[in-house]
Amino acid sequence: MKRDLRIIFMGTPQFAVPSLESLIDNGFNVVGVITAPDKPAGRGREIKFSEVKQFAVKAKLPLLQPVNLKDNKFIKEFAALKPNLGIVVAFRMLPEEIWSFPEFGTFNLHASLLPQYRGAAPINHAIINGEKVTGLTTFFIKHEIDTGKIIFRNPIKIGEQETYGELHDRMMLTGAELVLKTAFAIQDNSYDLISQSDLITTDEIIKSAPKILKADCRINWNSKSVTIYNLIRGLNPVPAAFTVLSGPNNEEIQLKIFKASYKMLTHDHKPGEIFITSEKQIATFTSDGTLTIEELQMAGKKRLQVKDFLNGFPITPKWKMH
Repeated sequence: MKRDLRIIFMGTPQFAVPSLESLIDNGFNVVGVITAPDKPAGRGREIKFSEVKQFAVKAKLPLLQPVNLKDNKFIKEFAALKPNLGIVVAFRMLPEEIWSFPEFGTFNLHASLLPQYRGAAPINHAIINGEKVTGLTTFFIKHEIDTGKIIFRNPIKIGEQETYGELHDRMMLTGAELVLKTAFAIQDNSYDLISQSDLITTDEIIKSAPKILKADCRINWNSKSVTIYNLIRGLNPVPAAFTVLSGPNNEEIQLKIFKASYKMLTHDHKPGEIFITSEKQIATFTSDGTLTIEELQMAGKKRLQVKDFLNGFPITPKWKMH
């Protein structure tokens, strides 16, 4: 016998929108949406709605935007919607009063193959670490973050040149399909839960995916070429890997790097030394080769192909990256 679901959906960024949209398009009863409060954004500091709010308003869905998820007024409003299933896609950590309220539980979509890459930035870290495969997981929320019992997992191959932005957009759409599959399974009460500990092999190292900080984005030219290449891919387009270009007269320019290629070769140059290639690109020596920068951005300027950057900002091998 099918369960009569009353879904409360919790999410904020664009990554969550296709999941909410697929639930609506497939006839699920979404009794309410919880998203982040409106906030000023951009140079004009105009009030900006989250992408989930924009969709919820168009779809005429009941909307809650609590500042504090433990606020008594919000908890009463939440309970008044009488949800019996919670669905979370890219939202804040929930207090137990919220995730434990729905009769059939609250499940989360996580952008990794749990138990690998628990944390806030799983897509970035998978690329930065040079993984060939990642995936998506739906699991029931419990006290410890990203540790609940797994409902479904869906592996996804990572392209050799794929960036964070490209993989994010693919996983956003595939994730919506997995959320829908999970909702149907809960509706039909036809699923088997898997404990995350059962998926860990004896010698497996569990990698984490903490929030990306600015210090994580700075390129270390003493690293291997492939390590730097993967860092650039894993942070493109945001927050973007960066380096500092220093001139012979102590000039310093911060550059965000968006696209590059690399070669393995032996050399006797110091990491960070540069030369200009015949294709008008900046090649930088690393610990085991060179990394050729193809697209970059100066602070406060637009993204440029390196040849266009060099037309307006000619540099010589006396400059260095650090």
